Amino acid sequence: MMTIEAKIDQLIELISDSSEALWGVWLGETLACFGCSTGTIHTLENGTTILRLQAHVGVPDFLLPKMSEVPIGKGMAGIAAERKQAVQVCNLQTDDSGVVRPGAKDTKVEGAITVPLLFNGELYGTLGIAKKEPYEFTDEEVSALMRLATSMAQKVA
Repeated sequence: MMTIEAKIDQLIELISDSSEALWGVWLGETLACFGCSTGTIHTLENGTTILRLQAHVGVPDFLLPKMSEVPIGKGMAGIAAERKQAVQVCNLQTDDSGVVRPGAKDTKVEGAITVPLLFNGELYGTLGIAKKEPYEFTDEEVSALMRLATSMAQKVA
């Protein structure tokens, strides 16, 4: 059985070999690596503080208008972008930390994490993934997800 690190290394190679940003493919592969059902990739719109949705899996259609543009500092994606670090909740349905926007509970996911797409300290967007059950991502998983996000950021840097 392949380790998470080996799976991530394969995905990073796929991203590196891509001649263009294949957000949907990369998101699908990321979800498979981490056993997640739902995910989003947002990129930072040049010259703004707006994260624009590039790819999504498992997000109900009625939520897409709320998620298509996310200001930095709002919701998990916006806070991960603002802090330039991973933001996670073990159970999105019961979270009261203030990082989860009310509409996010409609996704019906529980364990969720969003990491910034960073390259050389500069923000390029966010990558968020989630599971249908309560889940705390391990330090190893967070590290792997951050490496993956960096490889995505390099493609748009």
